[in-house]
Amino acid sequence: MILGKTLAVVMPAYNAEQTLRQTYAEIPMDIVDHVILTDDRSGDRTVEVARELGISEIIVHDKNRGYGGNQKTCYDRALALGADIIIMLHPDYQYTPKLIHSIAYVIAEGVYPVVCASRILGKGALRGGMPRIKYVANRILTMTQNLLLHQKLSEYHTGYRGFSAEVLRSVNYRQNSDDFVFDNEMLAQIFYRGYEIGEITCPTLYFPEASSISLRRSAVYGLGVLRVSLTYRLCKWHLTKSHLFDNPQQQNA
Repeated sequence: MILGKTLAVVMPAYNAEQTLRQTYAEIPMDIVDHVILTDDRSGDRTVEVARELGISEIIVHDKNRGYGGNQKTCYDRALALGADIIIMLHPDYQYTPKLIHSIAYVIAEGVYPVVCASRILGKGALRGGMPRIKYVANRILTMTQNLLLHQKLSEYHTGYRGFSAEVLRSVNYRQNSDDFVFDNEMLAQIFYRGYEIGEITCPTLYFPEASSISLRRSAVYGLGVLRVSLTYRLCKWHLTKSHLFDNPQQQNA
């Protein structure tokens, strides 16, 4: 626990056999109560390695549900376990688990209800090997999103994030895409509900075993990001409606 709050680390996994041990070894178990790994029908030994490591909460999908679908399972389980703070950590070791303390304390102290670990603050992205074309695309998309969402995040595309349980319960994440644009839909939902998002700087590593998406899928993702941002702005202007920004209670009514 951290300041009396239960902390869960969730790991949406897909073919993470080669990096899972290194990632898990650096998770600070002095404050982490639950580690949840959801395997999205990997083709390697990810599940076997997770069991060898003694991870108590392992969920295996019966079919591949996509990156967003994998996160939905992670968050559902963390909330069911009663976690007060939930941190998503990719098991591909692209982000250091050593920042879990910092992310958790910011949320536990009530400074911000959501914290993103940014690769763009500082010089961590290019130094860590981020391809320049992805770096440029990141900067262009982030600038456009900030304009449309009227925010000032340094990046919207990090996969290292922490949430209070209150935030997860108040946004309609189960209605989001099962693909990579899930991340951006979720940030837009958080802003739409009036929450603030804090950022901390984060080094990152790009290496052959780390997960990455193809140029074609990156283009599809970029178009999806623009769609989400435009929808957000039109909803804020009351020119359209979207199920993304419904209250979860409305969906269950």
